[in-house]
Amino acid sequence: MRTLSLLTAGLLFASGAAHAVDEAAAIELAKNNGCLSCHSAKEKIVGPAYSSVAEKYKDDKDAVASLVQSIQNGSKGKWGRIPMPAHPSMTPADIKTLAEWVMTVKP
Repeated sequence: MRTLSLLTAGLLFASGAAHAVDEAAAIELAKNNGCLSCHSAKEKIVGPAYSSVAEKYKDDKDAVASLVQSIQNGSKGKWGRIPMPAHPSMTPADIKTLAEWVMTVKP
């Protein structure tokens, strides 16, 4: 069993998740699926910083579901001209883990 970091264990559940997000597992998923080629926690690269995404959707009760759709199917026009590619080969559970984690990233 993975050990949750102290940061993760103390997170507020902005995503509406019923459990703490395993930050280490989510970061590993982001690395393994190319997410960190375009995103970082606090700075815009090609796509927005995860902290900016969390801030934009912080009051949206459907934020995790919206992010799941964007990760699974891709999106365009939400953050500028460059579209986010779809990730159809990722499992629904992995996508949900990433979406929940993104909603916990603070500036």
